[in-house]
Amino acid sequence: MNDTGAPMDVATAKPPESAADQALAGCTDRVRRPRPARVPTECGDLPFLIKRDGTWLYRGSPINRKELVCLFASVLRREEDGSWWLQTPAERGRIEVEDAPFVAVELDWTGDGRSQVLSFRTNIDEVVTAGPDHPIRISHDLFTCEPTPYILLRPGAAEHLGIEARINRATYYELVALAVPEWVGNKRQLGVWSCGRFFSLGELPPGEA
Repeated sequence: MNDTGAPMDVATAKPPESAADQALAGCTDRVRRPRPARVPTECGDLPFLIKRDGTWLYRGSPINRKELVCLFASVLRREEDGSWWLQTPAERGRIEVEDAPFVAVELDWTGDGRSQVLSFRTNIDEVVTAGPDHPIRISHDLFTCEPTPYILLRPGAAEHLGIEARINRATYYELVALAVPEWVGNKRQLGVWSCGRFFSLGELPPGEA
């Protein structure tokens, strides 16, 4: 119920504002406002943290307003040393990122085989299509060998320093369901096609179809 006693439409209700939302509400104009080109002022370390699940924290408090997250995500940069920065034309400051800054939460596909096209939606509603410019890669934990898949959103200063989205578990299972075996060199791999490129999800054991 709302303050008038009328039932509230849960589907359109916004999440409650956190302390971070309130603290950052006045920063939006500073981020959006175009400034004359110049060298941004260094602000040192900023109290932002992007957690592995894609949650943005400001001074330890989650930013619940999606429009704020999208706004700050639009000025996210990664340097050659692997550090993460929020950078506007006027200011820049270093932030902490636990893993990839974004999460791919939904998969859509058309076609099949080599004509298949895979598109991913991220937690900030950015849609990217896997292909030569947006490759999928699999990282394996050194101790458990558990696979963690990623898709490149934006290229970085070096090949291994792009801005990626981690593909969440549910979406990864959908990806595996679309996988087919292919020979890559002298190894038989299980993977997926998108935009004419094959992305390996793992090597097949000898003799396994």
